[in-house]
Amino acid sequence: MYIDLIVLIVLMVIVVMFFKRFSSFVFFMAIVDIFLRILTFIKLNIPLKDVSTLIDKYIPESIFGIIDKYSSYPISLILKWIFVIIMCIFLGYIVRIFIKKKKI
Repeated sequence: MYIDLIVLIVLMVIVVMFFKRFSSFVFFMAIVDIFLRILTFIKLNIPLKDVSTLIDKYIPESIFGIIDKYSSYPISLILKWIFVIIMCIFLGYIVRIFIKKKKI
């Protein structure tokens, strides 16, 4: 089923349409990936079988998991590098915000 891919693309389009800034898109991608990784951690570390099965069946492990699931090797490699670049930009935004605050 393509439901996870469709949901991700629809949400990306909504973010781009409403916020219209590249930084909003970068933050959205980071939020989605962090959320998926937290759910994967919950799946692996909570002993409730029903919760683990539900998360495993309907929710991918990360953005890389979605890329691997729906694309072949050359396209997958390009999309992964694009995602890594987006994560580097996200890291740059976070560092810039941290430095601007100057409160430790």
